[in-house]
Amino acid sequence: MKHLKTYHSKTVERNNLQIIVEGPVPPEQLKTYSMHPELDAFRRPPEQFAALVEIAELPEGRILVARKDRLIVGYVTFHYPDELERWSEGGMEDLIELGAVEVANEYRGLGLAKQLIRLAFEGGQMDRYIVYSTEYYWHWDLESSGLSVWEYRNMMEKLMKSAGMVWFATDDPEICSHPANCLMVRIGKEVPLSSVEQFDRVRFRQRFMY
Repeated sequence: MKHLKTYHSKTVERNNLQIIVEGPVPPEQLKTYSMHPELDAFRRPPEQFAALVEIAELPEGRILVARKDRLIVGYVTFHYPDELERWSEGGMEDLIELGAVEVANEYRGLGLAKQLIRLAFEGGQMDRYIVYSTEYYWHWDLESSGLSVWEYRNMMEKLMKSAGMVWFATDDPEICSHPANCLMVRIGKEVPLSSVEQFDRVRFRQRFMY
């Protein structure tokens, strides 16, 4: 499957700041940027930056960033499911994971996460894919945000819905392990029925749960 990546860019002006939101960013361009030191939710900033470059180099990988000058203050990743996860079991070329979404603390509240995710779907470039996101409460920054688990879940659901993603049921044990966890999905309008049916089989291992 050929993965078409159509670059888009926009300037977001908030609180006398000019932030560039752009992507998918080619790896060569991404390497000229630096990482905000607060972007450490998943690993140390230098290691996470290296991971972003690796994803950008993948045929299906997409990195969108929000940056102040050449400093990355937020990002979102898209890539195939990890081969150790159940979502890879169907071997689907048109199933893409919306993986990490992160914005540096001092730049939160500016709507950058929503801008990043919306830009990723700009121009119908994701219409050939089923895009999914697994929301686990243990990844959420409850301490810095001051939100409860359910308030954070509501915020994440609204964020994903802004790009047309909706809640989908599943019997995945990790998602079912806590009621705040959820699976959000967007089925592109060009996705064939055969892929939708295959995704249903991946979502539910126990047939009686259909």
